Amino acid sequence: MTEAAVLRLIVSLLFIVALILACAWITRRAGWLRTGNASGLRVIGSQSLGARNYVAMVEVEDARLVLGISGHQITLLHTLPPSPPIASGLPGVAGRQENAGPGFAAALGKVLKGR
Repeated sequence: MTEAAVLRLIVSLLFIVALILACAWITRRAGWLRTGNASGLRVIGSQSLGARNYVAMVEVEDARLVLGISGHQITLLHTLPPSPPIASGLPGVAGRQENAGPGFAAALGKVLKGR
């Protein structure tokens, strides 16, 4: 191998390594890399109160915790019961489903039979 071929090989390998590192950095920054949530802990939301002070709502298995977070400590402010399922939390959803009558599939079938 000539010196030019060795130099091209080294530059190509360095470029590929840099490309892999750049892709890893972008993946981490964009949040595409998800870690498993095996701990049963989920942050529902947070609100900044100042430079280094936050209030956060965290869901832990069967409870929701309201936490005060500062630069030096984390304080439990309140414990809430677990949130209800989303479908039952919406007013009037169950009533509309019970009184809805024939569904979309039945109406579409009627229209297609009429052709």
